[in-house]
Amino acid sequence: MAARHGRWLGTAGAPLILGGCRASHSGSGASLKREYDAVVIGAGHNGLVAAAYLQKGGLKTAVLERRHLVGGAAVTEEIIPGFRFSRASYLLSLLRPWIYTELELKVWTMCRVKHGLKVLLRDPYSFTPLLEDGLGGKAPRSLLLGNNLAETQSQIAQFSVKDAQAFPKYEAFMSRLVSAIDPLLDTCPVDTAVLSQGSLRQRLRALRGLQTLFRAGFSLGKQLPQYYEVLTAPISKVCAAAPCHGSARGSPGGLGLRGWWHGCTFPGLGPCCNCARGRDLHGEVARILLSSDGKVQGVGLQDGTEVKSHLVLSNASPQLTFLELTPQEQLPLEFVQRISQFDTRSPVTKINVAVDRLPNFLAASNTSDGCPSPHHQCSIHLNCEDMHTLHQAFEDACCGRPSSRPMIELCIPSALDPTLAPPGCHVVSLFTQYTPYTLAGGKQWDSREREDYADRVFDCVEAYAPGFKASVIGRDVLTPPDLERIFGLPGGNIFHGAMSLDQLYFARPVPSYSNYRSPIRGLYLCGSGAHPGGGVMGAAGRNAATTALEDFKNL
Repeated sequence: MAARHGRWLGTAGAPLILGGCRASHSGSGASLKREYDAVVIGAGHNGLVAAAYLQKGGLKTAVLERRHLVGGAAVTEEIIPGFRFSRASYLLSLLRPWIYTELELKVWTMCRVKHGLKVLLRDPYSFTPLLEDGLGGKAPRSLLLGNNLAETQSQIAQFSVKDAQAFPKYEAFMSRLVSAIDPLLDTCPVDTAVLSQGSLRQRLRALRGLQTLFRAGFSLGKQLPQYYEVLTAPISKVCAAAPCHGSARGSPGGLGLRGWWHGCTFPGLGPCCNCARGRDLHGEVARILLSSDGKVQGVGLQDGTEVKSHLVLSNASPQLTFLELTPQEQLPLEFVQRISQFDTRSPVTKINVAVDRLPNFLAASNTSDGCPSPHHQCSIHLNCEDMHTLHQAFEDACCGRPSSRPMIELCIPSALDPTLAPPGCHVVSLFTQYTPYTLAGGKQWDSREREDYADRVFDCVEAYAPGFKASVIGRDVLTPPDLERIFGLPGGNIFHGAMSLDQLYFARPVPSYSNYRSPIRGLYLCGSGAHPGGGVMGAAGRNAATTALEDFKNL
């Protein structure tokens, strides 16, 4: 699926933002009541999606958010005067189609979007400039990928005619895998324990869930072994078989490593190739309230206020939800141990940059009028020319050092949406890795370490686009500890936890609790720490709300 940069103005006109406009609280002016049917902890995109479905299902719902802005890590902030950034996220590429339709986010009425969702599509969507001496006075080569098959083949043919000819077959192979797996994102993982221990109704429901899993396997047919290899092999092996030759091959590898604390030889990295009317937002949750028999009763806020509810859906991470907000004596010891061991390591430092002109790449010069070219609208991959460069970046971080030549994914949202910056200026998003959470010798990040690393990243960009450093007006550097502190992302992990095979589907966040329910009756996990994981897709919020609504009917 082509990556997209978009804007989301949530249901009933109250804004949840992805890369477009300012976020704000509910415009209803309603004060916090003391009792609701459901409370959602955290106004990130999954929390807001869950709340919208709960409200649509007839439940009186409150959303509780500790920050002054809604949207979580997908919020837009004006952190440099006149420049508005999607501060921690930067792309909308996986938002589930059911959410578009069921919440009426993108229904056209009289030439207007009914509930404010406007998606700005990018085509082409990937640009990888190379660092090489131009041949015969020509510019360095680059790889530009888009939805036009013939043009993409022409780009690949620069490096290998054979690979260009093989690309349609490769594209069809991967598209079939996507089609098989895609339905799994919108279904609750099967609780295998229910099949032997649950009631008849629970067993039948579990069997229905198995149908989706079986269909995924059957649809891949006799090529299932090859697909299994793609899903379990290191990204270096997957990319070696991909039709992208030589120095361009690191680009898909970089995509597959995005957000992972692992190098390109680690197994199982292949697959990575606002508020509705009647909902309120108030305050930071300090604890989840339980009755004497261990059922959810609501939440307690930092100021001592208690809000009663039959259901609590947490958009916070599994660690925060179960290790800090929930009374430990009410949870099984094995469950607590499993949550404590959930891998949340993150290599990511996000740098938001305000510039006074577009980056001018050696491999694709700017036009004389200064207007964005197609490659400016792409995800731009730097320091991704080969697997050795990616692996060395990881090795640096394993030794407690920020990568000397970090992998960089550069986006320029204002190339698609000029309202994000003053005329002639732009906002640039730099998604970089690898950076360790704790530096060598147990040293913590300080302002000097943070700025030194940003300077190193800028030097790398400068090598591809001379003049970039001189164009910088201001910057916002978010290391893993910063992402954890500001957005509640454990370890700075943008997915709430590693998206490795041992932490997906049946095992997310832990085995036997992958169906959004928890050991506490009435307490659900609706964030990225639940199936199907991270990314701005809303699936966890939708699936968790559907499960909670079904349970609510049986209270």
